[in-house]
Amino acid sequence: MVDDCFGHPRLAAIYDPLDPDRSDLDAYLRMTEEFGAHQVLDIGCGTGVFALLLADRGVDVVGIDPARASLDVARAKPGSERVRWICGDATALPPLKVDLATMTANVAQAIVDPDIWQKTLRGAYEALRPGGHLVFETRDPARRGWEEWTRENSYGVTEIPGVGSVESWVQLIEVSRPLVTFRSTYVFAADGQVLTSDSTLRFREREEVETDLAAHGYVVQDVRDAPDRPGREFVFLARRP
Repeated sequence: MVDDCFGHPRLAAIYDPLDPDRSDLDAYLRMTEEFGAHQVLDIGCGTGVFALLLADRGVDVVGIDPARASLDVARAKPGSERVRWICGDATALPPLKVDLATMTANVAQAIVDPDIWQKTLRGAYEALRPGGHLVFETRDPARRGWEEWTRENSYGVTEIPGVGSVESWVQLIEVSRPLVTFRSTYVFAADGQVLTSDSTLRFREREEVETDLAAHGYVVQDVRDAPDRPGREFVFLARRP
């Protein structure tokens, strides 16, 4: 299942303009340099922002995502020919030997099914060369970040070239720990169309993630803070021995 905000062509086309600040990716770029990664697998690449940043730096990138509409946006961007795009997920990857696999932003938490999560960790492990790293982030459940997901905190109006004015906001729908569901609403001024997208995230405890990684053969090398959200997230650095 792909959330409409990624899978609906009209919503995928405005994803980047609605979230233009991707400074959260700076830490991932630094880790790519830290590990000397020349081949990277970007799991849940979406509209290709991170994959293209890597490609601009001469990195060989494979971007994989199940949302075809988001990949269409990625493929239409300048420099996209330097990235290998795959429509799918990490449970069924082609043979790869990469230095680094990443799941940026909400990707890890958006994998809510326990079986698919385990298969994703296994797929990433098999795609890594010995000594390669898997890096991803997940919110600390103890911070109860979902309590801030209200219309009042998120409402905005964005002027998008070629599209017009778009109102957008998010609203919490249900909290059934470890699952949290929220709804994103978009109103297009040009024709009055209202589109919604429901998303569910899984809030895993740090110990749970470390146990899952160890079960698939990873060595947890470090658990860092997210520079853009200090004290609110865990950033896992796991190595394939």
